[in-house]
Amino acid sequence: MNRTPSSAAAACEQSDAVQGAGPDSGSTLSNGLKQRHLSMIALGGVIGAGLFVGSREGIAAAGPSIVLAYAVSGALVMLIMRMLGEMAAANPASGSFSVHAERSIGSWAGFTVGWMFTALLCVAVAAEAMGAADIMVQWFPGSEPWMWVLLFMVIFTGTNLAAVSNFGEFEFWFAALKVAAIAVFLVLGLLAIFGLLPGTSAPGTTHLTGDGGFLPKGVDGLMIGLLASVFAYGGLETVTIAAAESKDPVRGVARAVRTAMWRIALFYVGSMAIIVTIIPWSAPSIAKSGPYVAVLDYLEIPAAGQVMNVVILVALLSAVNANLYGSSRMAYSLISRGQGPAFLGKVSGGVPRRAVLLCAAFGFFAVVLSFLWPDTLFQWLLNMVGAAVLVVWGFIAVAQLRMRRMLEREAPEKLVVKMWAFPVLTWVALAGIAAVLLLMLRDENQRIQLLFTGGFGVALTVIGLIRQRALGRGAGLSKQ
Repeated sequence: MNRTPSSAAAACEQSDAVQGAGPDSGSTLSNGLKQRHLSMIALGGVIGAGLFVGSREGIAAAGPSIVLAYAVSGALVMLIMRMLGEMAAANPASGSFSVHAERSIGSWAGFTVGWMFTALLCVAVAAEAMGAADIMVQWFPGSEPWMWVLLFMVIFTGTNLAAVSNFGEFEFWFAALKVAAIAVFLVLGLLAIFGLLPGTSAPGTTHLTGDGGFLPKGVDGLMIGLLASVFAYGGLETVTIAAAESKDPVRGVARAVRTAMWRIALFYVGSMAIIVTIIPWSAPSIAKSGPYVAVLDYLEIPAAGQVMNVVILVALLSAVNANLYGSSRMAYSLISRGQGPAFLGKVSGGVPRRAVLLCAAFGFFAVVLSFLWPDTLFQWLLNMVGAAVLVVWGFIAVAQLRMRRMLEREAPEKLVVKMWAFPVLTWVALAGIAAVLLLMLRDENQRIQLLFTGGFGVALTVIGLIRQRALGRGAGLSKQ
């Protein structure tokens, strides 16, 4: 590898808010996110469309064992977040893991993982906006989906073009509503399980062990549920991107990472356990209405379906907002480090508006493709980035292995957050990522997705290596 020798201490002193001060950057990113914004973004970030909408496929595949699937994948995510937290606390940067990969592995790695993550979020913006539009069409039957998609895209593009504090406020209230909804659901669920809710009796283990048992579709069903749960956790990385624009990024990211364990256990594993305990996993209402609405309807909670649809709509709009923010900041970071067109790196009022417009334009483009060729080009885009989250996690783990040694040797005072049982658990996480990739090869649909993502990743890697060789750069530290 063609690396440029440099000290880790010097590297860690540079956030890419400073790095962004290139010839076209105009100014640097603001620090308009408050601690309450960051705390709620971290808290609400684990409650997304993957939990509300995507969990129905996991339950259909795994049955009651979906609880085990979410627990196993949640443990993997906690390890990834801990590693990312260690690096982000030592060096907060809006490019997050792309910056860390560039510094510890090479500029090609930062280029590859950064643009892959940007593409992933841009496609997700389109997918989430269309999901929100479907709910609105249910409420307003005479309307067309494209009308709502256009409205949502315009609103959140405007939000992200304004001061970053606006993004923070939107996410704060979105997250507050999601957290409140899940908290109420968990309380009602526990009351029902213990027979304390009026009109209900304790279900015991009937639904956990009946109708095929805990593993109704065997290990294969559990594996499919595991894959579904892994992708439901995607997007948690955005909090470390947002931390770079907060007033106290080190404290903010440290707190977010340290509370990740109980948040994942409570919101994901806890709610899955309540769902499959209260109603049969094979109930048609789960596939028709979604697991959360199905449980609330079963408990005869008044207007539960509509209330939950409002919460799901908020979760989808929150994802649109957060993904547009995350993709624009990652794109800006790449551009500011010479990994993209320089004219897009201009910052106005502390916001990389050209990068926001680039990502919003890609989102608009993806939406158009979805309406014109829903089963061809848009599906191709979804497949291209389908397994990207696993690629990102792999780069995070490798970068942490290398950067931890550098920090211990040259800047130990920056290790505010430390990875547990290093390096053993880092290698365990890498093995877990490899295991998930192997599981994807067993399923035809997942295999196609993996093939597309792999091809996209290889193309980015080749471009990154050519650029690195042409510029004579390794980790790129001396020129950031």
